[in-house]
Amino acid sequence: MIGIPLQIGSVKLASNMMLAPMAGYCDLAWRLTCRSYGGVGLACTDLLSPHGLLRGTQQSLDLAATNDQDKPVGMQLYGSDPKLMAEGALWAADHGATLVDINMGCPVDKVVKKDGGSKLMCDIGQAVGIAEAVRKALPESIPLTTKMRIGWDEQAVGESCASVLACKLIDVGAAAITVHGRTTEMRFKGQCRHDEIKNVVDAVREHTGGTIPVIGNGDVNSAQDAVSMIETTGCAGVMIGRGSLARPWIFRDSWDLQTKGETLDQPSNEEIAEMIRGYFTMMCEFRKEAYALHKIRSRISWFVKAMNTRKVSCKPLNTAIRTAPDAESVHRVLDEFLAGGHRLLPRSQHEARAESA
Repeated sequence: MIGIPLQIGSVKLASNMMLAPMAGYCDLAWRLTCRSYGGVGLACTDLLSPHGLLRGTQQSLDLAATNDQDKPVGMQLYGSDPKLMAEGALWAADHGATLVDINMGCPVDKVVKKDGGSKLMCDIGQAVGIAEAVRKALPESIPLTTKMRIGWDEQAVGESCASVLACKLIDVGAAAITVHGRTTEMRFKGQCRHDEIKNVVDAVREHTGGTIPVIGNGDVNSAQDAVSMIETTGCAGVMIGRGSLARPWIFRDSWDLQTKGETLDQPSNEEIAEMIRGYFTMMCEFRKEAYALHKIRSRISWFVKAMNTRKVSCKPLNTAIRTAPDAESVHRVLDEFLAGGHRLLPRSQHEARAESA
């Protein structure tokens, strides 16, 4: 499956790389930032509450916002009420979704305590009933997909819960299955288990004859990780979440490594600074200044991880952005960084710079 674009139902993607839905991270500005580097076959929204969408709450509408540059896009719904999930899916189809995904993998307490997310894996009948209701509500042209884990706990893994559920979901119309290689009890600790993803891949292949793709997810932090995921599990594509937070060009690199056998050089610190500026500017445009300031303060440490090297530390940039009081100050800090400020150089470089001045 190396270097083969994904086909999900009637939707042909440009690659087999996908941006995962991540609570608190996958707003429109971030999806467009990742897309700007290339390699993104599909980007997914943040987790969406069908109740919030149908009521028209501002937070839900903001999370579901999309535009013409944000295509193809998956809208992911979470919940446990089949009727409400079906109505939410129809809303998504009417508001720009290329496909609709059902969240069966979120381990967060506030989701599972309401029998949503990965709790659905504990009741296969309920999970399949939701998928069936959603599929019936959606137009034929809008594929239905689901994202799950390998099980709630080790007992569920031993009972092949994910493989059984995946095949039953396909029987009621799911066009693709994404599997995160951890149990709910693991949350994000421990290592992603490729062997368990492979078990789902093999079960679905046997069940469908290879017509329905299984997508792997978990611990993909580099292009080589993406290729290894495909090679070891046999999955048709890779979904990346946290691995993109410091390096939104990871999708480009992963696709290039598959199709060209090599990757481009990492963007320079100056190029990353301009990426930060573009991302911040879009957040201000789409969600207003207060939201943009909150998000850039929480995200800047991720970006700085990609900028730090043995030759330079950008910790001062992190501090300056986190303490910037307004949008104008953020832009001023970035200007100062591009002019050579807000970074720590080794002592010898400091001395050399002082002497040249």
